[in-house]
Amino acid sequence: MHLINSSLNHALRVPLAAEIHSRPFLQLDAPELITHLAVYKDDSAAPGASNMAAQHATLAALCTHFGVTPPNAEAKYFYYDFGRFRLKWECHTEFATFTFAEHPGAALPLEQAFERMPLEQLPQHWLAGLKGKLMVAAHVVLEQATEPAEIFMQGLSRVFEGNTLAGSKVLQGGELWTDFTIQSDGFSRFVIRDAGMRAQQSGRLVQRVLEIETYRMMALLGLPYAMQAAPSLNAIENELATLAAAMVDTDDAPGAGDDGVSEQALLDRITRLAARIEKLSLDNSYRFSASKAYMGLVKARIEELREVRIEGIPTVEEFMDRRLTPAMNTCEAMSSRQEAMAQRIANTNDLLRTRVGIVQELQNRQILQSMNARAAQQLRLQQAVEGLSVAAISYYVIGLFSYTGKAAKVLGLPVNPEILVGALVPFVAGAVWLGLRRMHHKLHAD
Repeated sequence: MHLINSSLNHALRVPLAAEIHSRPFLQLDAPELITHLAVYKDDSAAPGASNMAAQHATLAALCTHFGVTPPNAEAKYFYYDFGRFRLKWECHTEFATFTFAEHPGAALPLEQAFERMPLEQLPQHWLAGLKGKLMVAAHVVLEQATEPAEIFMQGLSRVFEGNTLAGSKVLQGGELWTDFTIQSDGFSRFVIRDAGMRAQQSGRLVQRVLEIETYRMMALLGLPYAMQAAPSLNAIENELATLAAAMVDTDDAPGAGDDGVSEQALLDRITRLAARIEKLSLDNSYRFSASKAYMGLVKARIEELREVRIEGIPTVEEFMDRRLTPAMNTCEAMSSRQEAMAQRIANTNDLLRTRVGIVQELQNRQILQSMNARAAQQLRLQQAVEGLSVAAISYYVIGLFSYTGKAAKVLGLPVNPEILVGALVPFVAGAVWLGLRRMHHKLHAD
């Protein structure tokens, strides 16, 4: 039973299983000449434009020039032997790499080797039309070791212009030499010597070295952001200190300070500070996180080299610790400072909102006291009106009795209306008063 196209498979089983094999290293046998380009995404492109689409277009243009069918638009990896050179292409989130390898046939002196790189095989109009900006441009010479490292290193000054040379024995059979400096031709240079490496080790070593150079440059992208963020953070920190001092100097009187600054004005200022630090965080957080991730990759690739010191020469790990680590520490410190500043602003904002809330509660209490006083006045006025109401109702009721007594006298009954009305006045007034009291008690009970 064949399962490769079976309906039993998860839809992602095959592509996920192939992912671990999607970026194989080049098969290299010394001598080899390698040119490596890392093309960073075009910042001037339209917002939302796909970097992968742009890099696919660049690769397709190169393939079309040499009459080769380009890969499909979803491919993230491509390898092809163009005859004069071999190409390995990889597309990442922020950049794409083009690695060109050429076998020169016979070993060349280092000076000549760096002048005969695969770059010469590429059309100039294609290089000029790269979709993005070069972040890394490196030449690598892979050759067989024919003399001891101590003797070989004496002639490296002819091909390396940097003052500091880094080198080490790697992978128990290889040697790596570089100065991590962009030379006068615009390329950084690496010399790798095969001093007894096993099969396929050369390709793995070249790939790790190129990844170290690429990820090193990508990690350093965070440093300019850290340097630009420092003045803004200083300004925000000073303004926050001034605002905190204004809060401390505020009088006990709710809502006013010595300088007449109200709590609401302070709250408005702290809100603007929170907006500024949030914008700064949005501008820098991704870059700082990316730099941290790239730095982790650099350290992992250096560990994979398994370096052994060559006497008198700093290793790649030591070089990175002295040059790259301080830059990454700056980025990490700025990121931590940015987060701490945001937290301090949030704490100050909470404290100020609490003070504003207390002031509002005091104001509400004063309003309630005023309302209570007005209610008491209304109650006293109502009680006064109640007395008038008893008198008025009693007057009208007694008037009815008066008319009734007069009517009875006209009919011949022995009734004196004046005496009758005078006698009924206290009883009617008492009855009306009791009736109103019972009505009020019933309403309050309801």
